[in-house]
Amino acid sequence: MLKLRKANAKKGNMSKLNYKGPVVLVVMDGVGLSDNEKYNAVKQAHLETLHSLMEKYPTAKLGAAGEYVGIPRGDMGNSEVGHNAMGAGEIVLQRSAAVENDVNTGEIFNTKTWLDIVERIHQNNSTLHFMGIFSDGNVHSNISHLEKMMAQAQKDGIEHIRVHTLIDGRDVPPHSEPKYIQRLEKFVHELGDPDYKIASGGGRMVITCDRYENDWGMVEKGWHTHVLGEGRQFASATEAIETFRKETKDLQDQYMPAFVIAKNGEPIGKIQDGDAVIYIDFRADRAIEMAQAFTYNDFPHFDRIKRPDVYFAGMTEYNEDLHVPEHVLVSSPVFKHTLTKHLASRGKKQYAVSETVKFGHITYYFNGNSYEVPEGEVEEEVPSYLEPFDTRPWMKSAEITDKLLAAIESQKYDFLRINYPGGDMVGHFADMEATITAMEAIDISLKRIVDAVNKLGGITVITADHGNAEELADTDGTPKTSHTTNRVPCIFVDETDNASKYRLSKGDRGLANLASTIAMLLGEEPDEAWLPSIIEEA
Repeated sequence: MLKLRKANAKKGNMSKLNYKGPVVLVVMDGVGLSDNEKYNAVKQAHLETLHSLMEKYPTAKLGAAGEYVGIPRGDMGNSEVGHNAMGAGEIVLQRSAAVENDVNTGEIFNTKTWLDIVERIHQNNSTLHFMGIFSDGNVHSNISHLEKMMAQAQKDGIEHIRVHTLIDGRDVPPHSEPKYIQRLEKFVHELGDPDYKIASGGGRMVITCDRYENDWGMVEKGWHTHVLGEGRQFASATEAIETFRKETKDLQDQYMPAFVIAKNGEPIGKIQDGDAVIYIDFRADRAIEMAQAFTYNDFPHFDRIKRPDVYFAGMTEYNEDLHVPEHVLVSSPVFKHTLTKHLASRGKKQYAVSETVKFGHITYYFNGNSYEVPEGEVEEEVPSYLEPFDTRPWMKSAEITDKLLAAIESQKYDFLRINYPGGDMVGHFADMEATITAMEAIDISLKRIVDAVNKLGGITVITADHGNAEELADTDGTPKTSHTTNRVPCIFVDETDNASKYRLSKGDRGLANLASTIAMLLGEEPDEAWLPSIIEEA
């Protein structure tokens, strides 16, 4: 991890920062920095406002990947850890790093959860099921963790395993399969060909992996596919992938239709009473809804038809407030000193807004993986489109800006924050034209925000949680739907007299340095646990 000194707010001019208007944090989701113009929607789009702001005002380049956000060095950033870092003010070891450590050391196999699963399977002569996003993207999950758990399961005498694959193509190249299917089949062969098989699957943007309750229908499709074994049948997962590719030209993995593996017309992996299920995602947002479907007695979102009596475990907790699921394999990160709680304890009024697909990031993740709303904070959500975002690339940029402007103009709030999803959600399609449109819609909104904040004598801080839109293809032209490891901008749009009192601080900075920065702009002392501010006394 980075060796960075803790926050140490300077006195003098810095202690005299006093804005008549609010401090507004704008998060452009998935908008990184790259000098390469080719495949770069941020460079190619007409972004008169963003580019002029970067030229006119102090602009830092922040680390938003790897050790800057508490994940392994070299790993690309993502929205979860990016918002965690911004809101935490310190670098906290994230789920991916904790899971990697516990799997590699074998600590995960000494947990009560793992031992209980093994005992249950033996007592019932039943099946162990694994379910989750199926790749080595290491944003939500990692196939290497699945392989190591399967190997340990064999050592522990578990005879039957079924894998329910949520095809990725989003954190990895869009046409990766059947690469990971073949990798798993080869791994099972090296184990001696036990009865370990893929039982079902489908694209992560089609079944199971909804988030923020945007489309429970996706989860219902997943339930029918994985649990009930209902759907289009194939002899193998590879056959399913190849068939779908023939039927739909340029079909991306993330939009692969659901499939069920069957023998003689009978699904090979329905989830039955007495079985155990491990959801292999370590990230919460695309796992929590299926976890609820398995574990909640009172479940209003769809008719489960049959709810099998299974032992359900998550790689980590997917809701730390309610402790869902009850059984986990790895402890979740703990955020003790969040910015929003720090400001709330000092009587600051706060406001957060985004559309559904990023609402949890600007609230739950920013607040330290907590659904508890800090005192004095108001959170507003605008429903996202249900259609694919490349067909609606402007997304709800205008609508969430309307909400933010109303909050700014009410003059009720000291600190406001907004997340624009377009650079990320549209960038995941690796479609240059659509992503340019997304960026231009955001740029129009930036001008509206800056004008409103300047009018009230406030400051707008514009940043991003990770890169994506600036790198839509690899150097050889292969479409790139995943995030990047690039740095992100942090622009201080300040037209007040305060602008002469500070300058960008020296040293390496990342997203976790934002908490101290925001506190100081609000005239508050940073928490002692936080990393230093991005600005210092001029």
